Amino acid sequence: MMARQSLFERLRHDKRAAIAATVLMGLALAVFPFVIGSSLGNSWLRIIDFAMLYIMLALGLNIVVGFAGLLDMGYIAFYAVGAYLYALLASPHFGLHLPVWLIIPAGAALAGLFGALLGAPTLRLRGDYLAIVTLGFGEIVRIFMNNLNAPINITNGPQGISGIDPIHLGGITLAKPLTFLGYAIPSLHAYYYLFLALALLIVFVTIRLENSRIGRAWVAIREDEIAAKACGINTRNIKLLAFTMGASFGGVAGGLFAGFQGFVSPESFNLMESVMVLCMVVLGGMGNIPGVILGGILLTILPEVFRHGAGPLQIAVFGKILLDPEALRMLLFGLALVVVMLYRPAGLWPSTTRRREFRGESATDVLKEGE
Repeated sequence: MMARQSLFERLRHDKRAAIAATVLMGLALAVFPFVIGSSLGNSWLRIIDFAMLYIMLALGLNIVVGFAGLLDMGYIAFYAVGAYLYALLASPHFGLHLPVWLIIPAGAALAGLFGALLGAPTLRLRGDYLAIVTLGFGEIVRIFMNNLNAPINITNGPQGISGIDPIHLGGITLAKPLTFLGYAIPSLHAYYYLFLALALLIVFVTIRLENSRIGRAWVAIREDEIAAKACGINTRNIKLLAFTMGASFGGVAGGLFAGFQGFVSPESFNLMESVMVLCMVVLGGMGNIPGVILGGILLTILPEVFRHGAGPLQIAVFGKILLDPEALRMLLFGLALVVVMLYRPAGLWPSTTRRREFRGESATDVLKEGE
């Protein structure tokens, strides 16, 4: 008897259900910004836009951590590389105003190069040692951005770079409302659709990578690097490719962040941001693309829910505010992470492989399940 199939497995075998689910999901995503904007306001719609950026970051880190099993604690550095490249090439700082279709690919390429440079000297490191080195790399990049204002002012130091050009698509700027078929589309809605399109593109590329020969090589290295090398896998090149591909996604997200925010500074790329992106991957489910997306959404929205609810909750219970809402927000956020890791150690939406590992199933059990 076949085991109970998951929703995705059923959709994979039922084409009509898959098409219907895709259409419904597309319609829901299309009207989502209008529902959020009209019911909760533009501040929450802006949070949703940032959630799309964090999904891109989490998917990129998932290649390194989830697929290849390499613990990267400095991933936010690639986000910073993409953001600062956009800021330098599309702002009054150097007087350059290059088009976005040129800057974003350049940011992905430059971040990928930095990923290869990070991966090359760390190929022999594993576990905690790799985490420490990558953490140091992330801090080095942030400190460089903070100090490259003398003797030649490149990054404007801790003051950051302001006046960054908004994202232009041809002659259309996303900083102003757009008119489409007689309807006015607000700027935040337009950014949402752009970020959603690029996030879906990254999801597609990630799925193709996961199901490719390279993806299987990453998983083999994650499970047993020595056995993978004995089977003929070039572990050196495969690891470098994981760092490069993951970093390039971070560079794309960084460029979009700079164009959306209009301002970048070193404070936007601190260690806490790296930890947050890593938590998205681990909490959602390492190696599982839907789980990583879920983790990116939850860990972007949940802190803001705590931020807005901490004050009214204290007033309702105690009649006054006893703790600073910001401090209480982080306390509740940390408590939520601890609870999830206690009761869902494989993540909220783990991959089939990790679920079987945590259940303690052997290879024989897996073969019997497939019969």
